[in-house]
Amino acid sequence: MATGKSRQLQVPAGRWRHLLSWILLAVLSIGGAARDASGGPPVPREGTLHGYLDYVSKVEVRNREELNRGAFLWIDELPEVERTRAYEKLNQGSVLMKRVGKDEAEGAAKVSGGMIHDWESMIFIPGAKLDQVLGVLQDYNRHSVYYAPDVESAKIESRQGDRYRVYMRFRRKKIVTVVLNTEQDVLYYRDSPTREHSRSSAVRIREVANPGTKEEKEKTPGEENGFLWQMETWWRMEERDGGVYVQNEAVTLTRDIPAGLGWLIGPFVTSIPKETLEFTMNATREAVLGQSKP
Repeated sequence: MATGKSRQLQVPAGRWRHLLSWILLAVLSIGGAARDASGGPPVPREGTLHGYLDYVSKVEVRNREELNRGAFLWIDELPEVERTRAYEKLNQGSVLMKRVGKDEAEGAAKVSGGMIHDWESMIFIPGAKLDQVLGVLQDYNRHSVYYAPDVESAKIESRQGDRYRVYMRFRRKKIVTVVLNTEQDVLYYRDSPTREHSRSSAVRIREVANPGTKEEKEKTPGEENGFLWQMETWWRMEERDGGVYVQNEAVTLTRDIPAGLGWLIGPFVTSIPKETLEFTMNATREAVLGQSKP
């Protein structure tokens, strides 16, 4: 018997998320087909990579200038009131997050065919020593433990002194699950007995199809969805005030957002860089504090 109220289709939450993931993948491919002559998902064009590398070179210059003038932690250059509040938050266990670069509505700097995401973060690890922090960061063979579930597997492929060549497989889920195989070149620099910084470049990034199955394979550049094309990372660590301050800046390049689809794709593409960095900082602190327990 009719009640006069319109009936609404009820879709279980799990089924809805599954349907939405298929919609997301479909519109990503459609958006790429509009820009790629082969009809497949987008690949970074020469102009896109040039814009990204130009941006990274400017970040590199800024980092060198900061280190040369002794500005080791970015909060130390804040006005006194802001600096005091920042230190209070760090000592309370907060992760400070700051977006760097051009402020766009989508939360990223635009380049032709892509988006640059530049986030800087900082934590304080009370009671820790600098070598304890380095012990976690350089223990790449155990990063799948320290940084699970974001890091699914990791290993040191080679080492020459303070230079590491590292393999890492990342897994990130937000509506859809994305698995990436990466190779990174990492170099550490000791600035003083209480200071260290490092520079990491992802020299290879490949999206994985059908991960964990017999059909698993790395996608070709023309098959990838453009969730992560490039990644550069700068770490700084300073031991003082009864612990270690850890700072991380990550600059990544992803595909752009097809016109009219920002409401669906935007939150995925733009939120992942910030969320990943925040998770990394929290996991680093937990790993260091866990190492110091008897």
